[in-house]
Amino acid sequence: MYPDLPNPIKQWAEDDRPREKLQSKGPAALSDAELLAILINTGTPRRSALDLGRDVLALAKGNLHELGRLGLQGLCKVKGIGPAKAITLAAALELGRRRQLGEALERPTLKSSEEVAEVVVPLLRDRDTEAFLVLFLNQAQRLIQHEVLSIGGIAGTVADIRVILRAALLSSASRIIVAHNHPSGNLTPSEADKKLTQQLKTAAAHMDITLLDHLIVGGTAYLSFADEGLL
Repeated sequence: MYPDLPNPIKQWAEDDRPREKLQSKGPAALSDAELLAILINTGTPRRSALDLGRDVLALAKGNLHELGRLGLQGLCKVKGIGPAKAITLAAALELGRRRQLGEALERPTLKSSEEVAEVVVPLLRDRDTEAFLVLFLNQAQRLIQHEVLSIGGIAGTVADIRVILRAALLSSASRIIVAHNHPSGNLTPSEADKKLTQQLKTAAAHMDITLLDHLIVGGTAYLSFADEGLL
């Protein structure tokens, strides 16, 4: 039988307990580990919920973006985090991602790479394999819809120009923006990336559709072909 936790959270001063601290001071006053402790809810005989929160952060190297990439199996590598706790953490992280994406999608128009990145980065940053995303816009550059049209392996993904343009016609889009992720975090476009972009631009123009930009996403960073003069 394990010995009792030497100093369980319930014995702490109220101002130091994560739940009570959030109630009295608001969520902004809590550290990342304290917020995770609330989600984790209970500790183990040897580790408090706050200890487990710190362990989870340590596994993610203290980076919330990396935490979002761990997935259920990754979270369960922390001793004391079972499937139930991992599911709770994964659900909370997904809600945060959807909130960020929802705010970006409420923009009336997308007229800069920064505004486009607010949409595509949350959709692509946590993927372990490459995915190819297309944003469909009207003449005023108002977003009609977005769609992931291709998912590949770790080494890359194949985007079919015919599929992209067919989807653009079906959505009545007159402008498109494409994006894909580099799981390695390297933002340098490959020769294949450059070739695809030019081929798509030319093919789209024949159908009176304008390719506005191509973004490469690596983690929370991105590269814009338009900003770099590569389009």
